[in-house]
Amino acid sequence: MIHKILLLGSGELGKEFVIAAQRMGQYVIACDSYAGAPAMQVADECEVFSMLDGDALEAAVKKHQPDIIVPEIEAIRTERLYEFEKQGVRVIPSARAVNFTMNRRAIRDLAHDELKLQTANYRYAKTKEEFDAAVKEIGFPCVVKPLMSSSGKGQSKIEGPEGVDAAWEYGISGSRGDIVEMIVEEFIPFDYEITLLTVTQRSGKTLFCPPVGHVQKGGDYQESFQPMPMKPEHLKAAQEMADKVTRALTGTGIWGVEFFISNEKGVYFSELSPRPHDTGMVTLANTQNLSEFELHLYAVLGLPITEIQLLKAGASAVIPAPEASPNPPEYEGVEEAVQFKNTYIRIFGKPSTRKKRRMGVAVTYDELGTDLNVLRDRAKAAAATVKVIVR
Repeated sequence: MIHKILLLGSGELGKEFVIAAQRMGQYVIACDSYAGAPAMQVADECEVFSMLDGDALEAAVKKHQPDIIVPEIEAIRTERLYEFEKQGVRVIPSARAVNFTMNRRAIRDLAHDELKLQTANYRYAKTKEEFDAAVKEIGFPCVVKPLMSSSGKGQSKIEGPEGVDAAWEYGISGSRGDIVEMIVEEFIPFDYEITLLTVTQRSGKTLFCPPVGHVQKGGDYQESFQPMPMKPEHLKAAQEMADKVTRALTGTGIWGVEFFISNEKGVYFSELSPRPHDTGMVTLANTQNLSEFELHLYAVLGLPITEIQLLKAGASAVIPAPEASPNPPEYEGVEEAVQFKNTYIRIFGKPSTRKKRRMGVAVTYDELGTDLNVLRDRAKAAAATVKVIVR
C-alpha cells in the first residue's frame, strides 16, 4: 500500500497532490528545475534538475527506484518514460498518454484525425514563412499557441495583419522544451468554455466531475466555477469525447479535458492535460466529496472510486504577482480576505515572482443552487484583497 512516488514538476498542483499523498502515507520525491518549488516544501525528498535532460532524469530514477512516476509539467524528456515503463515503473496515466499530451500536435491530430472529434480548424508552422501562410489560410481572428508550453505562455489572439509578427515572436518566446513550432487555430465564437475533469481507473468505470466553467486570459486560468450549467446534450457530448480520447491514450488518473461550447454549433474539443488541472483548484472549496488531487491519488494507487458527489457550488480566483523579483514575496490582506463568507486563501509558497505569475488562489463555496455570479464575485473580491508585495 505504501509506494515511492517520483513527482516530475513541483508547482502548486504538485503541492496539493503531495499533500493528498502524504495523508495516505505515501513517500514522495518532488523534482523540478529550481530549488524550493511548492511541492518540495511538503515532500519527503527533492531533486533539482531539468527534466528535459534525459540523462539527469534517468539518474534520478536509478537513484530513487520509484514504484510510480507522476508527471506534473510539460517539459519532460517524455520518450524516456517508455523505458521506465518497460522496467516495471508505473507512469501516470501512461507513457503513451504523457508523450502525446505534452505536444499539442500529437494530441490534436489524435483527436481530429483519428477520433474524429469536432475541433477548431488549424494549421502548423515551424518557420515564420509557414506561420504567415497558416494565418492567411485560417483567417482573422485566429489563435496562436506554441506546440509545447504551459499556463498560456506564448498564446495570443491575432485580430488582424498588424498583430502577426508580434504573435510569432511571443509564441517563440513562450515555447518550452526543444520543440519550436506553432499551431494556428480558427477562433471559435464560443458561448463559454469548460474543463471536464475525467477520472480513469485501473479496474473501475470512467467517472466525470461536474463541469467546471472557467475564464482564461492569454490562455492562462484566471477564475473557475463549479458546477457550470450546461444543456444535457452538450454535457453528454463532452463526456463521450473525453471518454474516447482518454481511452485512446490509455492509463489511470485524472485528466483535465477542455472544451469550447457553442449553443449554436455544439461542443469543440480544445486541449487535454493528463494530470490535475489548474481550473480544478475550485475543488479545494470542498465542492466535491473528493478534490481533483484526491481523485488523482486514488486512481494512481488503484483505490476504487465508486462515485463523485457534488456537495457545494464553488468558485476560485487567482492571486497574481505584480512584477518580477528573484526574492520571496510577502503577502498583505490575508486577514481581510478570509473574512469573506466560506472563503479560503491558499498561498503556493513560490520562492520568486514573475509578472502575473500565480502566487495563490482564493476559493469560496456555498449551497448548491447559489447564483454562480455571486460566488465568482466573492472569489475575485477575496483574491483582490490579497496583495503580493515584491521585495
